[in-house]
Amino acid sequence: MDIKINSVHFDADTKLVERINKKLGKLAQFFDGIIGAEVFLRLENVQGDENKIVEIKLLIPGNDLFVKKQSKTFEDALNKGVESLNRQVTKYKEKLRNQ
Repeated sequence: MDIKINSVHFDADTKLVERINKKLGKLAQFFDGIIGAEVFLRLENVQGDENKIVEIKLLIPGNDLFVKKQSKTFEDALNKGVESLNRQVTKYKEKLRNQ
């Protein structure tokens, strides 16, 4: 799976990049049809603590899955996003089986 990571207005730490690759790599175990993923890391200028945003676009033939999560840390937002994508991939596989 080809994973592209874009950090907007900052440089992502290598630990964070490795964590993203590891987490998204596990999604490929659930569904073989995943072509790649695009990850956007953003820092929002807001008053609260939850200013880290992770957007993940999962590239699948015929349909792309997308999730956007906001949290206090990139790691927490990433975990929430991968959990959501896991559910979306499972639903997509069920939809393919029923056709």
